Amino acid sequence: MPFLSEYAQRKKIEYFLKPIPPDAAILEIGCGSKWVGEYLKSTGRLNYTGLDLVPPADIVGDVNDWRRLGIAPESFDVIIAFEVVEHVDCFQACYDMLRPGGRMLITTPLPSMDWALRIMEALGLNQKRTSPHNHLVRLADVPGFEKTVLRTVGFLSQWAILTKPQRASA
Repeated sequence: MPFLSEYAQRKKIEYFLKPIPPDAAILEIGCGSKWVGEYLKSTGRLNYTGLDLVPPADIVGDVNDWRRLGIAPESFDVIIAFEVVEHVDCFQACYDMLRPGGRMLITTPLPSMDWALRIMEALGLNQKRTSPHNHLVRLADVPGFEKTVLRTVGFLSQWAILTKPQRASA
């Protein structure tokens, strides 16, 4: 694993994963090598599900087909999407799968800096992309969610915690 990718992985554990409650229902979109799930399970967070287009995911398929994949609406407390939303527009699907008050943990390139990531990939400093970045988005512009945390990391990446609003009481 390239040095910068390994460093980013450690930082994501500290920033995003350690605060997840042990009893949270967690969905990871684009689970890939399943390092997130392995970490979470090793720390007692056993209600984890990994979803990806290819095995060895727990659920294999497109996140936007979540109903067909047997996922119930509002069934997760936390959805993790590390380096995913630049590949697929899945914000509505994630919103629908999150319980009210649930959080979406996201990392994605800053649209204006994707060129720099291409150079870093060519130099072998970070992981090569697995598919085009056709859905680059400023996380501050994502509709529907409360923006709990928005950060720029290393002038290249955006890290966010987006929260699905609680339902208004009648």
